[in-house]
Amino acid sequence: MMTVTIRWSALLLSLLLMSGCSTVKGWFSIDDDEDPRRPVELQKFEESVKVKRLWSTGVGNGQGDGLYRIEPVIGGERIFAASSDGEVKALQRSNGRRIWSRDLKTLISGGVGFYGDSLFLGGGDGFVMRLDAATGETRWSSRVSGEVLAPPQGNGRVVVAQTYDGKLHGLDFDTGERLWTYDSNMPVLTIRGTSTPVFRDRLVLAGFANGRVLGFDAGTGAVEWEARVAIPQGRSEIERIVDVDGTMVLAGSELFAASYQGNIVAIEASSGRKLWERPVSSVSGLSQGFGNVYVADEDGTVFAFQRNGQGQRWRQDALGWRGLGRPVTVSSYVAVPDFEGYIHILSQVDGSFVGRVRADSKGVSADMLSEGNVLYVYGDGGKLYAYELSAKPGN
Repeated sequence: MMTVTIRWSALLLSLLLMSGCSTVKGWFSIDDDEDPRRPVELQKFEESVKVKRLWSTGVGNGQGDGLYRIEPVIGGERIFAASSDGEVKALQRSNGRRIWSRDLKTLISGGVGFYGDSLFLGGGDGFVMRLDAATGETRWSSRVSGEVLAPPQGNGRVVVAQTYDGKLHGLDFDTGERLWTYDSNMPVLTIRGTSTPVFRDRLVLAGFANGRVLGFDAGTGAVEWEARVAIPQGRSEIERIVDVDGTMVLAGSELFAASYQGNIVAIEASSGRKLWERPVSSVSGLSQGFGNVYVADEDGTVFAFQRNGQGQRWRQDALGWRGLGRPVTVSSYVAVPDFEGYIHILSQVDGSFVGRVRADSKGVSADMLSEGNVLYVYGDGGKLYAYELSAKPGN
């Protein structure tokens, strides 16, 4: 049966409407006020953190019209970014100055992965490409079974790419030759997107639309273990969607993953043994810091769960139904983007608001990045920003 695609930030009409509206006061009609999924209006607060823009630069058409989440990647003192129309740039992290730029003249739908001297990109027409990180020159391009919606990853021996048809492909790092393919059991309905594979020693860890995370031998593709993040429940296919689509986090020996209409789970990465779980519904992914794991629920609640499994540290529920992206830790703060392109800065200690900036009115779909007290934001419209966060005097 044909898979039906659903935008990650919205299920069906109610949330698709979200992307075309503003939340300024007075916009909504009486009917809108009765909509329980209406995005809340942002409230003013006393900001204790200064958010200073260091630089910005354009990267093609950004996410384009394909509902992509093409994210940049940091490699040492460089940051690499790509756009859906095929532009790829290497920039100096400190000032945004261009090191090199390439126009691949092809549709990019997944990227950017980085390892050693190489970048990895995936295409909407089913290809994986390896580029030289120093020059942008193409090392190889290999065909896979379908659209690549997340950054391919490499470990020097294998490049792994996940395709939207539920398959995971292992390619030879040097040549791009297909080594193995795993085909998961795709459900009838699935959210548009896939998780990003994660390497740990000889294993590669990947989440799938059936609510499972699997550990594979990276060299052979053999399944080493399987863990359930969520079990489909309900009568309708919509109610049974349990995609593991967001960014998973590997911290030491523990892997953290979250699913839509399911759970956040901690998994022993070497064995697949489940350590703890808590109910959550998210497709944007997680981050960790201060002994916490941070996740944004589809309803706009930001949670901090104790990494050791001892329960919830705090919750921030003032961003209801604002289509939140993945929370990212930066310095002693947590930054989370919303569908209107606002970046909300929260305290890692208690989840209180400490700062806010609007990066891109078209939204921020890609994962943000951080290094030290600098936050990198790639807006949907194609601008890459670097923001420095610092406490205001007296705070």
